[in-house]
Amino acid sequence: MSRVRITYRKSAIGFASDQRATLSALGLRRLHQTVEHEATPAIRGMVHKVRHLVSVDGVPADAPAAREQPAAQPAAAPAVAEP
Repeated sequence: MSRVRITYRKSAIGFASDQRATLSALGLRRLHQTVEHEATPAIRGMVHKVRHLVSVDGVPADAPAAREQPAAQPAAAPAVAEP
């Protein structure tokens, strides 16, 4: 089954308590926090309920669990000729 990446984008202050509970059930606690879930009908329904507070991206099935960028290699210092 495919996975979805859900990011908490807008504060739930001023919205109904059931929407805040849905965010909590999705595992979202802080703004700009991102979680990944399987794209089950239950998860899709929860996302639909709070779609105005979150953003959703699909994650390829073959993607590694931790999608980190490889560490940048330090640039080699230019060779300086001794006088």
